Amino acid sequence: MAESTTPGITAALDEAPLSRFHRRAVLTSGMGFFTDAYDLFIVGAASTLIAAQWNLSTAQTGLINSISLLAAFLGAFFFGRVADLAGRKRTYGLLAILMVVGALASAFAPSLAWLLAARFVLGVGVGGDYPVSAVLMTEYSNRSNRGKLVGLVFSMQALGTMAGYAAGLILLGTGVDHGLVWRLLLGFGAIPAACVIYLRHKMPESPRFTAQVRGDGAAAAAHLSSYTDGAVLASGAAEAGPAAGTSRLSSLLRNRRHLRTLLGTAGAWFVFDYAYYGNSVSAPLIVKSVLGGGTHSLTQTLGLNLIVFTVAAAPGYYLATVYMDRIGHRRLQLIGFTFMGLAFLLIGVIPGITTMVLPFLILFGISYFFAEFGPNTTTFVMGAEVFPTAVRSTAHGIASGFAKVGAFIGVFLFPVIQRNLGTAGALELSAGFSLLGVLLTLLVPETAGRSLDEISAEPAAATPVAATADAVTPDAPTPAVVAAAEKIAVEGAREQSIGI
Repeated sequence: MAESTTPGITAALDEAPLSRFHRRAVLTSGMGFFTDAYDLFIVGAASTLIAAQWNLSTAQTGLINSISLLAAFLGAFFFGRVADLAGRKRTYGLLAILMVVGALASAFAPSLAWLLAARFVLGVGVGGDYPVSAVLMTEYSNRSNRGKLVGLVFSMQALGTMAGYAAGLILLGTGVDHGLVWRLLLGFGAIPAACVIYLRHKMPESPRFTAQVRGDGAAAAAHLSSYTDGAVLASGAAEAGPAAGTSRLSSLLRNRRHLRTLLGTAGAWFVFDYAYYGNSVSAPLIVKSVLGGGTHSLTQTLGLNLIVFTVAAAPGYYLATVYMDRIGHRRLQLIGFTFMGLAFLLIGVIPGITTMVLPFLILFGISYFFAEFGPNTTTFVMGAEVFPTAVRSTAHGIASGFAKVGAFIGVFLFPVIQRNLGTAGALELSAGFSLLGVLLTLLVPETAGRSLDEISAEPAAATPVAATADAVTPDAPTPAVVAAAEKIAVEGAREQSIGI
């Protein structure tokens, strides 16, 4: 009797060829990250208008710019843990709602206190979206293209950032009152967040999480078959789940190997975000100082920043996604930190370069390029690859949460440091942080081309059951899988009928 085998959930996902369901997953996770980027980076332009209208001090303006990053620290920690306990999908809806509420409340803020509270709520949602977006896409990805797929999710940050610059230019160029412009800029963030609610409702729970943590292989196989339109079939056999207690936070913090990796992922991300967010959110201030202080309008500085970002940064994002799996995820991070830091250092040590527009913009653009073609993309990707499924979102939340502390410090202190040390001195400090990022990256293993189970040293998935004429074949799912699929279909119909 001829035998055939149907792979388990993890094997089926690891070896699945690139397909339409991968693109759907990228769009769903990426739309959330588009929203995150728009909301975090547009505030630099909005706060310039708010400061002029409300007569704010430098410290108050810095707080507007950075409060969401502080909240993102809490959101990443809390919702990263929730996603490991309650599931990735369940956490999605609440995060998107928080982003919608935060964006709309910011747009209607009547006072500084209201605005800070609204930006805090928004930041909590943004912070929680970091681990959930990264982990869900990671767990849907195949082994050989994982860097590309998760990198594409992160590259939506480029589109979100450029959308913010473009929106500012359009509104300022049409002569809209500045008091209305900043409200519209902040309120627009609710639109993509609302789209996220719809898209993520259609995306099922991570099959790896369902099979390995919840121990329901049949439901995982049914979800996978449904979401991929039958392109990826799995046996539904029980997967080797986490040992007792390994889903607890203490199991992550007491494991020396995991602690070392966590120090590498969180530490490298922290020092990167200090340099990157401090420079990016303060980019209008940096460029304005190089162009001659108050002699240039916000429209001109926004336009210049859009050009620099589009020419230098955006290609870095997409080249990183193309070459990451070939170069290696850790190796690309080392390359990016090195050249980004070198560009910052040259700005700091070349006499008078901050008074020479073209040379400055070239070096500033190089720093942007290697930030994207390096640690800005790879920290997001590797943080979701190197830990076991049961604590993957928790660990990514810790790493991205600490990163946002670095971002908060960078954004809040950069104007102060620039005022006291000058633009060159502030960027020299960023160069030092880049060197520290190189050293911390060495604590993280190379992840490119390896299965998630191998990287995190999880037990291999259960061996697929040999199939006979009456057993499992790729075209004949098990009765348990069929039953689970029918249950999913019934639940979906019920949700549609009540308008969920």
